[in-house]
Amino acid sequence: MNIGNKLYELRKDQNLSQEEVAEKLNVTRQTISKWETNQSMPDLDKIVPICELYGISSDTLLKGTTKIEQKEVSRSDNSIRKEKAKIISISVFLYFISVIWIIISDSLKEMNENIKVSIFLLICAFATVYLIYKFMSLPKEKIEKPKKYKVLDEMISLIFTFLYLVVSFITHAWGITWIIWIIYALLIEIIHSILDLRENFHED
Repeated sequence: MNIGNKLYELRKDQNLSQEEVAEKLNVTRQTISKWETNQSMPDLDKIVPICELYGISSDTLLKGTTKIEQKEVSRSDNSIRKEKAKIISISVFLYFISVIWIIISDSLKEMNENIKVSIFLLICAFATVYLIYKFMSLPKEKIEKPKKYKVLDEMISLIFTFLYLVVSFITHAWGITWIIWIIYALLIEIIHSILDLRENFHED
């Protein structure tokens, strides 16, 4: 977006008329109109007053985004987070179904053991494919987030590594205990979503 469009949107965002802006900046209304239609550029000595008037930095004016654009990015990111939450919820539900199936199938003595395990793995496979496919289909968030949860992620990773090894060695069910890592990935996403929601709530 060029500076003229930015100035126009910033003025509209502040509910100011061209006359009001011209008076505050000690220029004519025609000058404001020329700035907003890209017929001319603000003089250097007007950059600071413009930024003070609209409550932005000079970087934001010259090369950054306007508040309106930031709101649009925020709305887009919120929709992505909601979609992630829905995907995770459905996947977690399917994994719970697979566990419930294992519990129920123990009472079905007449059913072949291989069929029980196959159905369990089929449900897990469907949940995993759904999770991966949906996440790969999501658009990337427009604002890259810093790795602010790095320490927390490392702690959870160590806990799950320990849990995976202990459970695997005790049960010798190496073909099933890999599900622990899927639970780990889901848990990380859930924790990040909760922390992001809390942060956004406090910012609002």
